[in-house]
Parts: sequence; C-alpha cells; structure tokens
Amino acid sequence: MAPKNRDDNFMDVDSDSDISLLGDVDHRVKGKAKGKATDKRKKEKGKAKAKEQAYTWEASYTRSWDTVQEDEAGSLQGAVEDLMARGRRRRLLAPAAAIRRTIIRHLVLLLDLSAAMMDRDMRPTRFDLMLQYAREFVVEWFDQNPLGQIGVVGMRAGIGERIGEMSGNPQDVLKCLSDRTRLEPTGEPSLQNAIEMARSSMSHLPTHSSREILIIFGSLTTCDPGNIHDTLDACVKNKIRISVVALAAEMKITRDLCDKTGGQFGVAMNEGHFKDILFELVPPPAQRAVARAGGPGTNPAADLMMMGFPTRLPDSSPPSLCACHSDMKSEGFLCPRCMAKVCDVPTDCDICGLMIVSSPHLARSYHHLFPVKPYEAVTALREGGSEPAAGCHACARIFSTSASTVAASEGISSWGRYRCPDCRNDFCTECDVFVHDVIHCCPGCGK
Repeated sequence: MAPKNRDDNFMDVDSDSDISLLGDVDHRVKGKAKGKATDKRKKEKGKAKAKEQAYTWEASYTRSWDTVQEDEAGSLQGAVEDLMARGRRRRLLAPAAAIRRTIIRHLVLLLDLSAAMMDRDMRPTRFDLMLQYAREFVVEWFDQNPLGQIGVVGMRAGIGERIGEMSGNPQDVLKCLSDRTRLEPTGEPSLQNAIEMARSSMSHLPTHSSREILIIFGSLTTCDPGNIHDTLDACVKNKIRISVVALAAEMKITRDLCDKTGGQFGVAMNEGHFKDILFELVPPPAQRAVARAGGPGTNPAADLMMMGFPTRLPDSSPPSLCACHSDMKSEGFLCPRCMAKVCDVPTDCDICGLMIVSSPHLARSYHHLFPVKPYEAVTALREGGSEPAAGCHACARIFSTSASTVAASEGISSWGRYRCPDCRNDFCTECDVFVHDVIHCCPGCGK
C-alpha cells in the first residue's frame, strides 16, 4: 500500500501530543495587536479632532494663566499684584463729575427659587452662591445707602412669594435670607407675578425716593398668568427701574425689562463675574432727564423733604415700650416731633410719619453726589524738577525706587504712585483704593 502524502504544516490527528497549533496562535496575536493599534489611532484622531473643533463658548474665556509672566527671580508675586492693581484701577477710572443721584432708595430684591437654581455650573450650586452673594450685597448696599430700604420677593412654583418686608434695618433683611430651608427651590419661576408683587409694595412711596427692582434670574422660562408686557408698561409708568442679573443666558423679555425702564442687564460667565455685575448696582443710579416737548431734556425740580434727628436713649434709661414692635427696651431713639420711641434708625416714625435719620447716615449718603476725583497715575518721578515724595502721604509707606513692567496707558503707575489732582500728594495703590471705596475723602486736601 502506498504511503500517505504528509504535509509538514499539519500534525497527525492520531498524535497524543498536547502541543497547540502555533499558526492559529500567531494569527490570533496578530489580530489582537492590530485591533489595539486601530483603537489607539482612533482615539488619537478623536483627540486631535476635539482640539481642532473647540466649543464656541470657550472663545469668550480669557486664558489668564498665559498672561502671567515670571520675574527675574522666578516669582509670580509681581505678576499677580499687577493683575489685581489693573482690576482695581479700572473701577476708579469712571467719570468723577457731579451727577444728580437719588440718595433715598427703595429696592426690591427678586430671587429665582425655581428648580433651575439647583444646577451646578456655579459651585456649589446656583442657589447657594446666589444666597451668599445676596447677603454680601445687602451688607454693602446698606453701607453705601444707609437711608435706603430693601424688600425680598421669591419666584417659585409659578407664583411670587414675599420673603421679607421692606425694611431699613440690614439685620432684618439678612435674617430672611439666612433660612435656607424656607427658600428651597422648586417648580418654575413667574416674572410677572413677582414684579407685580414688588410694584404693589412700592406704590405708596413718595416721589423723592427711587423705586428699583433687582432680579437674579437663573431659569430660561417664565410661567406668567397674563401678558408680561402690560406689567412692563405699568413699571415704566410708575418710574420703576428694573435691573437683571442672569445666570443662564439672555432672554428677550429680560433685556426689554432693563432697556425700557433704564436698568442694567448682565449675564454672569462665572462666579467672579457674577459678583462683579451684582455689586455694580450698589451705587445709586443717576437720575434721567425728563424730555420736554419741543426742547431738550431737563432735570426734574428739586423737592424739599422733612427729616428729624432723634435723641438716643442710653442703656441705663428706664425700660419703655417702643412704637414699632411694642417691646419693652431701655435703649432706643426718641422722635423729635412726637417723642415716640423707635428701635433703630433710619426709619419712619409709626406715630407721626416723620423720617428719622442720624447725621452720620446722612453724611455717608452725601458722598455719592460729590465723589472723590480719581488720582492720576504718576509716569515720571521728577515732574517740573521737584523732588518726589519718599513715602505715601496717607500710610507713610516708602515707595519703591524701581519701576515695574505695568503699562501706564491702562491707568496704572509703573512706580506705584497715584497723585491727587488738587493737593498734588502721592498715594500708594492700597490707599488709592481705600480713599475711593471706604472713606470717600482725600486725606491731603479734605475733598
């Protein structure tokens, strides 16, 4: 019998050997390696495509870390100070001309308490960040406007909810903003219901005071029972100024509310920008000129109003009932007209209706009408041949003798010196900001 043709590439099926098929193993290994290489190329291609096709909203962000440069010693402290100084000086370059403003302000704070405020695009959530900044805003607002009053209204579940009554005491306003469980977000907001509630609470106010509404809005929808444009026309008729700080995006109705009433509108890009546009509403707004038929706009006639300066009772005085809360207290203030006792000032007397203020409050409100002139950035040490001052006129800190790399064209002095245009004294950056933001009076000339 002829022998079988044997192929060297195959093993005999009768063999008891347990050696695996080498060809099959090599084929599987090559297939797996090829698959991994293909997946790796796909991932790298996807990453490159993602880098090339960036999101459009990323173009609006400034890569601040690219602008920070190290100094000769390898430190970033100088660059950080330059960025901080540029931001502070940008606020101080606003016009310092005397502008007619309303020093007795009434503001209703409208808070969005809808389910959209639980988003985490702002840390920890929009709701928590809004409450934090709202409390800081109230403290700063009363510090700059001690004769004003603030009320709080919430928007949730399609209705407007009164959270705090109009009050001139910052502690009362902060107390209604501190209860987080009472302000838990739910449902959809209603701009019309909230604005109508705020408008009705300011209908009795006199003409010499301002009527303002500040809306912090984080939703993209509003659930209104009627035509909100009718509410907008009523606000224009009642001379109510509406300002909106949006946390999500701009909507046409929110823009119309601000444009037609003369308010400000802003969309917060991040947490820092949210605080900046919110605190821009702390100073009192300028009064608009009234347009006359056939002629240019003219300012409204000034109205005289009656105020009373109370007598403060010491803590050792006999306890008596106050007219505002009917509480037995020793300390308080006596109305100069009817001698009724009130707890805090400024306020309106509950008995005779006289506005009771203290002289420091009136003086603090006065600085908005005549602000301190912006200091000039010193670009050269020797101007007119005079010897420059060695230290700051306010804090006596010695100035640096070497110039920094900050551009003077942005209103920043490369020598860290800022000069009062009236008394010609030099001040450092910290004292410059302190004079314009806190004391509102130049230490050199008293203006």
